[in-house]
Amino acid sequence: ANVIKGVAVGLSPVDESSPDAGHYKASWETDSTARGGRNRDRAVGYVRNTAYYARWVEYGNGHPSDPAHHVLLRAAQLGGRNQ
Repeated sequence: ANVIKGVAVGLSPVDESSPDAGHYKASWETDSTARGGRNRDRAVGYVRNTAYYARWVEYGNGHPSDPAHHVLLRAAQLGGRNQ
């Protein structure tokens, strides 16, 4: 999870003209548990972004001027290659 978080931070877009520039990039968190999976018998790692607008950064908002960045998707794809 920490590897994927590191990649996500690196891929995160920053809008320098925004009053909260860098907030999205600074909002990545990781968590883990040893009691995950359907039968609660597997270790699970979580990566999430707590910025309220993270879903629009990831999936876009439907406007061509604000495309989807797929930060978490790309981070998981790239981070998994290091293992």
